[in-house]
Amino acid sequence: MPREEEDGRRPPGERPEDRAVYIISVAAELAGVHPQTLRMYERKGLLSPKRTSGNTRRYSERDIERIRTIQQLTQGEGISLTGVRLFMAMRERLEEVERRALELERELERRAAAGSSGAAIVPLRSVLTFGWQEGVRR
Repeated sequence: MPREEEDGRRPPGERPEDRAVYIISVAAELAGVHPQTLRMYERKGLLSPKRTSGNTRRYSERDIERIRTIQQLTQGEGISLTGVRLFMAMRERLEEVERRALELERELERRAAAGSSGAAIVPLRSVLTFGWQEGVRR
C-alpha cells in the first residue's frame, strides 16, 4: 500500500481520494455514523482502513464514500451486511472487468490502426459454446 512520505508528500501514483488522513472519529462524523459502526464494518470485511505505524486507523475520502454507500444500502434499501458485502464485491469485480475490457479494446484498436498482420481476430462468442447451448450457434 502506498504510504505518505516523511515530509508529507504523497507517494507517486497515489490519488488524492485514496490518501488516508481521517482518524476514526472524524471519519464517523463525516459519514454520519458512530465510530463503533466503522469498527464493525471492518470486522465484517466491508471496510479496510489504512493503518499508521502505531496501528491507528486512517480513512480516506474513498473510504468515507464507501461508508455512505454501505449506509444507503443497509438503511435505505434494507440490505443486510452480508448482502452489502456481496454487492460491493460484485461491483468491484464489474469495475475490474470493465477496466480490462477497455484496455483490450484500446489494444485491439492500436493493432488495427498499425495494420498488424497475423492471425485473424475471431470473436470468442463464435467459437465457444457451453454444454447448455448444445446445438445453438450464434
